[in-house]
Amino acid sequence: MEKVDAIIIGSGQGGVPLAIDLAGEGRSVVLFEKAALGGSCVNYGCRPSKAFLASARIAAGDPGNDEMGVRVKAEVDFAQVMARTRSIISGSSAGTAARLASAGVRVVNEEASFTGERIVSGGDLALEAGVVVINTGSAPFVPPVKGLEGTPYMTYIDFWRMRELPPRMLIVGGGYVGVELGQGMARLGSETHIVERHDRIIAHEEPDVSEVIREALAEDGVIFHLGDETREVDYQNGVFTLTLDNGGQLRGEALLMAVGQQPGTGSLNAAAGGIELSQRGYIKVDERFQTTCPGVYAIGDVTGQPAFTHVAWEDYRRLKSILGGGDRRQGDRVLGYAFFSEPQVGRVGLTLEQAEKQGYNARAATIPLEWVALAYLSGRTRGFFRMVIDRDTDRILGATLVGPAAGELIHVFLAHMEAGSTWQLLEQSVHVHPTLAEGLPTLARTLMS
Repeated sequence: MEKVDAIIIGSGQGGVPLAIDLAGEGRSVVLFEKAALGGSCVNYGCRPSKAFLASARIAAGDPGNDEMGVRVKAEVDFAQVMARTRSIISGSSAGTAARLASAGVRVVNEEASFTGERIVSGGDLALEAGVVVINTGSAPFVPPVKGLEGTPYMTYIDFWRMRELPPRMLIVGGGYVGVELGQGMARLGSETHIVERHDRIIAHEEPDVSEVIREALAEDGVIFHLGDETREVDYQNGVFTLTLDNGGQLRGEALLMAVGQQPGTGSLNAAAGGIELSQRGYIKVDERFQTTCPGVYAIGDVTGQPAFTHVAWEDYRRLKSILGGGDRRQGDRVLGYAFFSEPQVGRVGLTLEQAEKQGYNARAATIPLEWVALAYLSGRTRGFFRMVIDRDTDRILGATLVGPAAGELIHVFLAHMEAGSTWQLLEQSVHVHPTLAEGLPTLARTLMS
């Protein structure tokens, strides 16, 4: 059996830089990847979706353009939209391959599984290493709906293969994926329906966040079927028919299943490697990313963490420090995220409800975007800014931003929270006028009363 210094399983945004860094230290590193290099972000997540949404945003024009005296009619070339998206995917994946090759990382394009403690096999190859890192992420969960199997439904993985705009698009699931892609398809000209079993979309967010996004998508033409589930799927002559629990039926030429995630552990044979899984199938790790097998680590959403690229990348930085003798921990960070509907949503830390459940003497402040000069002047006032603070220490506990550029603005709060600063410091800050960020000290100022 061949022995190497390190084995990385999965080429996502945590595994690739770690493999490159370890190889740069002179270690022999083997990376297993069963699919395209680059993981979900490169191949079917962040990059293709944001490229796709950029085209959809142009097609929609700018919100408020009627009121502002400008009317734009877009001509959509859907085939070109998707061709551009696929070219970004292939270019990004090729770039990952080039980086790994240049660093001297040995790439094995096989599905990896454990055959013993720190022993990994793939294809005809069996390797043993002192350090093994699992970065296999998560995959779309497809529920066992009657009639679905065997039909040409899509998940976010193969959505990007479409070449023709379907007249009608059916989406099962109103989470981040369903919302982003649903708004994009509606803006590009497809009659889009979203079926969501909860009584609101993006149900893990605060109710008023859900309502603002629902209103925005409805204006774009998205039709919602809330508090309902898909009971049965039929596919005949190029048309899907969904039968819902309420007895209603929906028909469309394309079907996207976007109901959630499942851990990428199904083929790992984790038990053979001495690696315990949670009840839901995620890899159990301690605060230093080590699994129940010494020398085997896991990073990113395969451990049950939120499925965001920046989470996996930060895990890489922490694990690299740990492997070098540093004293980093999985939780030694402030976690922020965003999703890229229009308006965008940016989130960091705790909501008021979460803070109160954790025992904080918390208070929230909220302002509408009408209070922010640039939002008003540009006609983009759908949304709000919210901040949660600890009354006892004045520290900022969290923020929710809904509006244009919320994914950028949330970093102001993330930096303040990392620094442990208070809402008074934000209130005292001088932000440039007129900008959207100018509204953040205004938000803090409401806490003075």
